[in-house]
Amino acid sequence: MSTDHTVTNLNQFRKAKARADKRALADENAVKFGRSKAQKTLEQAQAAKAKAVLDAHKKDDR
Repeated sequence: MSTDHTVTNLNQFRKAKARADKRALADENAVKFGRSKAQKTLEQAQAAKAKAVLDAHKKDDR
């Protein structure tokens, strides 16, 4: 009757759990708040273009 004993380093286990928890929290925050810098830049450029097109079609009231 042979039993397989594995040694677990509790310090490594604790650190791995902390990393997993931190990653899960980061993923939640990315869903809540996240937009990449590229997305923000693209949206800003689209808004500026839309404003320019709208301003170009305005009628001067002089």
